[in-house]
Formats: sequence, C-alpha cells, structure tokens
Amino acid sequence: MVTTPPSRTRQQVLVLYLSTPTLDSEVIGWARYDGTGRTTPTTGDSDGDEPPYPTGVAALRDGWRLLQVSQLIPPYPGLEYDVSFLKHECIFEKLVDMEPPERPEPPEHGS
Repeated sequence: MVTTPPSRTRQQVLVLYLSTPTLDSEVIGWARYDGTGRTTPTTGDSDGDEPPYPTGVAALRDGWRLLQVSQLIPPYPGLEYDVSFLKHECIFEKLVDMEPPERPEPPEHGS
C-alpha cells in the first residue's frame, strides 16, 4: 500500500466586512486567522485601527483568493435602519507552504 505524506500546506483566512456588497468598497471590519501558527491575530486588533486592505479588490491583488461573499438579503419592512450584524462579509484564503526554504549548499573549501 502506498501512503501519501501529510500535506505541508496550511490555510490563512481573512474575513473582510465591506461598506457595500461590491468588492471595491471600503473595508469597515476585519478578522484574520492563521493556520500556519506563525502569527496569532485576533479580530481587528492586530493592525490597530487600520484594516489590512482598503478594499476587497486590494486583497485579491495581494494574492488572497475569494471563497465566499455573503448572500444579499433585503431588510424586513420597517427594519431598514436597525443596527445589526455587518452584512457584506467576504471570506478570503491564502495557502502557505510550510516547507522550510531550501538553503544553498555551502561551497567546498579548496583542495
């Protein structure tokens, strides 16, 4: 029986809440999660008051892959101006290789 070695790829997840349903709108909230264990960010506090990207499109340009966009659900009549959860959630991922970078072989000393 042939066994496959375990994957050395880990997932990083970025959740951006946008001001409107379009990916080029302003980021108003965010959260990061790092499956590599290299960092331990938490919801919105690792970057101070500045989001990691100004828009969802900026995250795409930096190599994040868009996985999911929230479904657009109209407000119930009479509740159009109620404050609730952030509606325009986009979930992104990056896959990170956990293999250590290859080191060049040291030069052999003269013979």
